Amino acid sequence: MTSPETLPADIAALQTALTAERAARQQAEARASGAEAMVAYLKLLIAKMKRERFGQSAERGRKLLDQLELQLEELEASATEDAVAAGPVEPDATSVRSLTHKKPVRAPLPAHLPRERVVVPAPPSCPCCGGKLVKLGEDVTETLEVVPRQWKVIQTVREKFSCRSCEKITQPPAPFHVIPRARAGASLLAMILYAKFGEHQPLNRQSESYAREGIELDVSTLADWVGACTASLAPLLELIRHHVLAGERVHGDDTTVPVLAKQKTVIGRVWAYVRDDRPFAGPDPPAALFFYSRNRSGEHPNRHLAGYAGILQADAYAGFGDLYDAKRKPGPITEAACWSHSRRKFFELADLGKSPLAVEAVRRIDAIFAIEREINSATVEQRLAVRQERVKPLVGEFEGWMLAERARLSRHADLAKAIDYMLKRGPAFTRFLDDGRICLSNNAAERALRGIALGRRAWLFAGSDRGGERAAAMYTLIATAKLNSVDPQAWLADVLRRIADHPASQLHELLPWHWKLRETRAAAA
Repeated sequence: MTSPETLPADIAALQTALTAERAARQQAEARASGAEAMVAYLKLLIAKMKRERFGQSAERGRKLLDQLELQLEELEASATEDAVAAGPVEPDATSVRSLTHKKPVRAPLPAHLPRERVVVPAPPSCPCCGGKLVKLGEDVTETLEVVPRQWKVIQTVREKFSCRSCEKITQPPAPFHVIPRARAGASLLAMILYAKFGEHQPLNRQSESYAREGIELDVSTLADWVGACTASLAPLLELIRHHVLAGERVHGDDTTVPVLAKQKTVIGRVWAYVRDDRPFAGPDPPAALFFYSRNRSGEHPNRHLAGYAGILQADAYAGFGDLYDAKRKPGPITEAACWSHSRRKFFELADLGKSPLAVEAVRRIDAIFAIEREINSATVEQRLAVRQERVKPLVGEFEGWMLAERARLSRHADLAKAIDYMLKRGPAFTRFLDDGRICLSNNAAERALRGIALGRRAWLFAGSDRGGERAAAMYTLIATAKLNSVDPQAWLADVLRRIADHPASQLHELLPWHWKLRETRAAAA
């Protein structure tokens, strides 16, 4: 920008400089206008993807959403930068009107945060006449600030006393440490555990981060602490396992996890079983149970669910087949298929624009899902009544439509394969019509596994089979805490601090749902 000292003296040169300045300003406003339009478009696109509950659930869709949000972030920063460069401008016929950049409405800063008052000193007297000033009030401007993570060493002092009479020395017992001979507090251990398994930060990266803060914690030391904490928390894992497998209905699914082997990586599996009775107003709290295996053999779910005889909501994985056998002991598991999984097959064909029939199939399935959303969290009896009255006719019409269209299709057609997937499993897909406990989809298990799928990009692979089993154990604790709206890190810190002295017969009190109740009562007292 031209400063007053460098302004040309003659009128013609001044007009030339003004024209150049205006042209530069208009270019900056034009760039800002283009960026604003792209921001509006990306916001709309992201909103549509987030609202699409039953679209692609593979990592490809998640990666696309991440990329769009990153692009939006950069464009908003560029739009603001261009607007600042353009500066304030008076509207006239020659200026380019940019789109209004609507900023989000500023909500009050969280009330629970501590406030630090910084009072700007007032003048001792009136700056106009020198008279005495009287306070009328004050205006408070709040600014959100952060204090860097603080490390501290807690010194527990145990004083020694000697008896004057018997000369016996008395001293309080040594303080409890979560890990024997390890000078690590419960909050530090919980932070390390949650960073590794909840935020997918490998221990080597954590070690580097701590070193930058002046705290030298070797990776081997951190690994020792993680292993010791996993062993200490094992009793809670067993309680969660019993709770999940006591459910009338369980969601089951699995995902891949690379495992480091000799000079290569192999593909292991993490299995998730989720109990969530909230869709049919069940009173019991939700929980998630994870297992690790080296492969996807059917023997693994058979072992995981060896004593279970309820409803399994899952996809059509062949390894579950033995669970549905009528001769199985202690009894056959009832199969409930996932409509979201079948919808995905039609949606992929509709999205590619290959088949109007696929679009029609998606439309019919979405009509069923729309009714299901209305009865979510209703009682078993209410869900069953609505399904019999409103959903059953739609399912019957859809089945008739599929049979009619399938007769016209070649067996090699992609749409025929999607239709066959449902027709061959008719009882599993229609069982929800006669049982209000069954959900229409297996999204509960897919949501539980989503964090693992996203975390693979950070930790790349598990170090060993034992590492996979340890990860499954910690995923169980963290996912269960999240399902109960409990801060996993705060809960882990409290549990690690108390579990050694807690009576074995009352360990259930440390589970997330009981812990949350205790914290709520303490806050209300």
